[in-house]
Amino acid sequence: MVEALGAPDPETRSRAADVLAATYWQPVYTYLRLRWRAPPEEAEDLTQEFFDRALERGFFVRFDPGRARFRTFVRVCVDRLVANERQAARRLKRGGGMRTIPLDLAVVERELATRAAIEPAEVDEFFRREVVRAIFTHAIETLRADTAAGGKQVYFTVFERYDLEGPDRPDRPSYATLALELGIPVTQVTNHLAAMRRRFRALVLERLRSLAGSDTEYRAEAREILGIDPP
Repeated sequence: MVEALGAPDPETRSRAADVLAATYWQPVYTYLRLRWRAPPEEAEDLTQEFFDRALERGFFVRFDPGRARFRTFVRVCVDRLVANERQAARRLKRGGGMRTIPLDLAVVERELATRAAIEPAEVDEFFRREVVRAIFTHAIETLRADTAAGGKQVYFTVFERYDLEGPDRPDRPSYATLALELGIPVTQVTNHLAAMRRRFRALVLERLRSLAGSDTEYRAEAREILGIDPP
């Protein structure tokens, strides 16, 4: 993705920018709200401006994988933007030709109402968790859409009921209970779960590979997040 952001072909750059924004806008916005304590309007402006300026000026093309992980580089760029903006006490207005990132802020703001501000010592781990959450959310929504489009909603329902609704909850349904509820054999519950887990893992690895700054970073992220050595 980093290479694609610097490609001469505008379509290639645009696709890479879409992947970047889809994964990082919510972590960036959440980070601005909780770490920098920016009010919603300022956080939205800063999020938009961050991607506008980073893409326009080629911030990410200058990324050096030998110095930090890509997500750490993104966070540091956000910190610099906010520090510079607040020091200047002004806001650059977004004008024609700038890229507008669609932000679904209502859901994010509901979550933020129950979350505490971030301490300086926690910023890197917090941003890591937010990026992982965004990657997982993308994988889950892709699974939901793909199974619906293919008429296989029952696959996703099994995955959602057994894995997504809190695997440690005391009322987690058994395979037999799910089979009875959905009117399918227990063997199908087993097969559907296995298929969804494989596809979920593949989607996460695909996004991790596209976002990692190097193969070494990709493999380290896969081990930390999924506990596997990717092929």
